[in-house]
Amino acid sequence: MVMTAFQPVSDADLAQARRDPAFRQRLLAESLETLLAGIKRHRGAGPAEGPNARQLREGVELAVRLAELIQDGGSGTPAA
Repeated sequence: MVMTAFQPVSDADLAQARRDPAFRQRLLAESLETLLAGIKRHRGAGPAEGPNARQLREGVELAVRLAELIQDGGSGTPAA
């Protein structure tokens, strides 16, 4: 899959994701890929402390949450 600039999720996308489990999975996977690409770009961009490090930690936490949603089928309940 080719990475493009971040496209915010629209209200129409959210509505479709609520109705269509396959679309929801694809949307979650694409969001995770975009997030991981951003983390990779910024990983070596600054000191281990400070705003950049905080943003990276937040990004990693979000990536873990997205991965849990994908593993759980996007139902919103994390896998055990």
